[in-house]
Amino acid sequence: MTTVLIADDQPLQRFGFRMLLESQDDLTVLDEATNGSEAVRKSAELHPDVVLMDIRMPGMDGIEATRRIVATGDRTRVLILTTFDLDEYAHAGLRAGASGFLIKDAQPEELLSGIRAVATGDAVVAPSLTRRLLDAYAHHLPTGNKADDNTPDPRLAALTEREREILTVIGKGWTNTEIATRLHLAESTVKTHVGRILAKTGSRDRIQAVILAYDTKLVEPS
Repeated sequence: MTTVLIADDQPLQRFGFRMLLESQDDLTVLDEATNGSEAVRKSAELHPDVVLMDIRMPGMDGIEATRRIVATGDRTRVLILTTFDLDEYAHAGLRAGASGFLIKDAQPEELLSGIRAVATGDAVVAPSLTRRLLDAYAHHLPTGNKADDNTPDPRLAALTEREREILTVIGKGWTNTEIATRLHLAESTVKTHVGRILAKTGSRDRIQAVILAYDTKLVEPS
């Protein structure tokens, strides 16, 4: 059973999400939150598998709430919901540690599969869409160490040459199937490499690995 906390300031939106989720045998709604502060508090109390997080809420918004929930190190993962498919809030939410984002007018099946994917540790946003999102808001990315741009990033130090190569193409939006085909590897081998990359770099999921590839200049915005 996957447990969910719904965080949204719109009562009808929360009601709709609850009705949809509770129609599924493998999903259950633990509670609802009307703002970011409530989401943080209830997440700490209930330890849901997934927080369905609206971005724009009164008081503490969904971005700050996401940052605080992720910072606890708990197993709870955050799925951001946004009104627009490419907005700066979605980018900020991903950087705050969300495991993905969906558009509020997504089909019910997309939302349900997204929640299930996040609960199992997968990224919800397609790598190619993630890249377009980061490209669109590349000016928000940190510039790094201007004093010495040649200083190796410590997050990459433990990676082998092959792992660095795969992290680079993950940042370019390649799927596991594409990586396997283009680099002449078995897809199971690619999955093993991706798992090791996430573990070694401390990335929560594939989306965070994409952000890492940008942060460390392995991939430059197009």
